[in-house]
Amino acid sequence: MESDLVNIYSAGQPYMAEMVRQMLADHNIQSFIVNKQDSAYKFGDIELFVHRDHIIRAKMLIREFEEN
Repeated sequence: MESDLVNIYSAGQPYMAEMVRQMLADHNIQSFIVNKQDSAYKFGDIELFVHRDHIIRAKMLIREFEEN
């Protein structure tokens, strides 16, 4: 199953990743957040993964989301 998940979005702030995850959920695309930030210094990224079958649609939705 892990090989079917693809990182399609990275953010430096947890709230941005959560907003994108919720927007994808509103369009019936399940996504998963992986927080790779250092817990003490808060550097690193929060990554958002989707199933490979949803990559194109998810990227289109994220592009529209970022433009607005």
